[in-house]
Amino acid sequence: MSAPEPVVEPSAAPRPRRRWWSVLALTVALAAALLFSPLLGNVPIPPEIVLRILLHHLTGGVAFANPCAGYAVSPSLCTAYDEIVWEARLPEVLLALGAGAALGASGASLQGVFRNPLADPFLLGISSGGTVGAAFVFVYQIDVPQQNLVLPLFAFVGSLATGGVILIAARSRFGAVETLLLTGVALSSFLSAWLSLLLLLNPTGSLQVDFWLLGNIGGGTWPIDGIVLGTLLITGSLLTLFGRELNLLQLGNDVAQSLGVDVRRVRIRILLLTSLTTAVAVAFTGVIGFVGLVSPHIVRRLFGSDYRVVVPGSAVVGGAFLLIARDTALWAYPSSVLPIGIFTAFAGAPFFAYLLYRRRGVPTMGGL
Repeated sequence: MSAPEPVVEPSAAPRPRRRWWSVLALTVALAAALLFSPLLGNVPIPPEIVLRILLHHLTGGVAFANPCAGYAVSPSLCTAYDEIVWEARLPEVLLALGAGAALGASGASLQGVFRNPLADPFLLGISSGGTVGAAFVFVYQIDVPQQNLVLPLFAFVGSLATGGVILIAARSRFGAVETLLLTGVALSSFLSAWLSLLLLLNPTGSLQVDFWLLGNIGGGTWPIDGIVLGTLLITGSLLTLFGRELNLLQLGNDVAQSLGVDVRRVRIRILLLTSLTTAVAVAFTGVIGFVGLVSPHIVRRLFGSDYRVVVPGSAVVGGAFLLIARDTALWAYPSSVLPIGIFTAFAGAPFFAYLLYRRRGVPTMGGL
């Protein structure tokens, strides 16, 4: 009889001291980004006034009742500064943080459920579905009083419909991991063909669709932030609760099944949660690449392969990544509104290549 094959365990976590230093560095980087981000914009505002405005609103007017006191700023200009910082910049910052966190948590969960380090929220065609939904609004110039709500709604429905097709495939007897991945690739190609056809029939929306395909967080408002962050709080918490099951899935479906994991049910639930999370992010920001792909790899490098840490850690890294990309775009071109997906691709693609080729003997995930 041949000897049984050894079970490949997930890679060991880094040493405790290194882990705590990583946590501290990540926390400081995120706090610095949150503090620095509202200072950036195409309207120059003194940093001291920006910080005073933030503290004024966060304390309910207790601190700095007049944020512009002591500065040669007229009351009308101070009101304009307050409107820009509190109603434009801060909601945009929170949207970047929430969308990045949603993409990061979704990417980590999909890489775990498929046991594939190249899986990300857009591999299954969810982004392509949202793009086709948005294209209907741009190409056919749907003009209604609530157009700012119609575009996210169409994109959300398109993304969720694509996720629904994947869920149906997962529930069928053909729901193997490889089949689901190939189904996502086929759906993405099919929807890209539909998008090309729409643009050929009515090329007027081509520029707007191209802008959508590169991502944009400039439309952040407090209601939108509430939707994105509220959805992330619910779905992200549920995805984190599947951390144990995701750890066992890395040992193989048969081993996970023998340890009490209903593989098919867990896979369906995670696909449902990631589809919903990604759909909400795509609906309000467009297509932003590399956030969900790179963030889980960074977390695994820093904290090991325990998915009870990887999923929430990827949300934190994803939020910080997108926020830094937003700041870089405003710092490099303060007078222009550039798609943020350009900067995530510039940073994400080389860094992902670096992670792939600089292994140092540590597997990227599990035994891969």
